[in-house]
Amino acid sequence: MRAIDHFFSFFGKPILTLINRLGDFGHFLIFNLKLIPLYFTTPLRGKETFKQIERIGADSFMVIMLTAVFTGLVMSLQLYQGFKDFGAEEFIGYTVFISISKELGPVFGALMLTSRAISSMAAELGTMRVTEQIDAIDTLAVDSRKYLIIPRIIASTISLPILVICFDLLGNVSAYFISTEVLGINPNAYKNTISTFLSFSDIGVGIIKAFVFGFLISSIGTYVGYFTKGGARGVGIATTQAVVMAAVTIFTANYFLSSLFLFLDW
Repeated sequence: MRAIDHFFSFFGKPILTLINRLGDFGHFLIFNLKLIPLYFTTPLRGKETFKQIERIGADSFMVIMLTAVFTGLVMSLQLYQGFKDFGAEEFIGYTVFISISKELGPVFGALMLTSRAISSMAAELGTMRVTEQIDAIDTLAVDSRKYLIIPRIIASTISLPILVICFDLLGNVSAYFISTEVLGINPNAYKNTISTFLSFSDIGVGIIKAFVFGFLISSIGTYVGYFTKGGARGVGIATTQAVVMAAVTIFTANYFLSSLFLFLDW
């Protein structure tokens, strides 16, 4: 009997913990969604939002663009090896374009933003929590969530789609360059396949995903950081949890969004 109790305790406790955390996070999301409209009432804190856009978006630009360049280069090389066997090299352009625009751009952009900004966000808020700075803000009759969390969520939700658009542009430019200048594909054939088969939804889907990813990963980073416990060690654990949870959320949300867009024929 003890063995059975130990078995269910071993596997049941993590599941119950996960369910409780998901419930707490869902409540956190709903509360923040209610706060966002109130954020644009007086007193306005636009300066803090623009500061976060600079820290989250502008400071992440170079690493995301570097990722975009090499993503486009690798995509072209790998597709060329496969398409060459079927004499379909001219279709590389469209295949690379939709792959980057619909999937790789928003996913890779969100992952790089997670490693560059969301981890920092969780560590910063976690440090403020364990050093009781957040408690001090609440004591001053200032809503700490409205002051600390909402600007970061808004900044991430705005910044990531812009970064993804830049990712798409640079990734496709690098793919076009290596395909035409190195692999010897006809430039006109490369561009014609894109212009012939491309639709607006191929671009819009990736941008919609970027908005969703930006909101979700910033919510995770702020949630984990805001409720950090355990001093300096707790801050380290919270930072790791934020990165892991955000990465898993990106892949999970990407699957469900892709399924939804497929169902809608977008």
